[in-house]
Amino acid sequence: MHEQLLTSVLSDLNSSSADITASAVISTDGLPVAALLPRGVDSDRVGAMAAALLALGNRTARELQCGDLEQVMVKGRNGYILLIQAGADTVLAVTANENAKLGLILLDARRAAKSIVDIYR
Repeated sequence: MHEQLLTSVLSDLNSSSADITASAVISTDGLPVAALLPRGVDSDRVGAMAAALLALGNRTARELQCGDLEQVMVKGRNGYILLIQAGADTVLAVTANENAKLGLILLDARRAAKSIVDIYR
């Protein structure tokens, strides 16, 4: 049941902006819970890489005394990867193209993350 609700949240998020190319809900241990990814993208691999980024971001935030990690953003030549904490045990991963309006995407992603938290309550 959770997977259907999470997929609905991801679908709404992806349709909120043409610049969003994919999204997924991933457990903090790297398991994909729900995903809307392009054809040919391995959700298990995405989950593992997102968990590694998240762990590194958490450790860095702690070591540099920046408080609890809220998000990680990676910019590549062709786009962005955003990881946003969505509860204690899940993370929202979003990819967007290089011309994305990041402010709007972050706003929509944070709303989606709140919806994900609400699903698990």
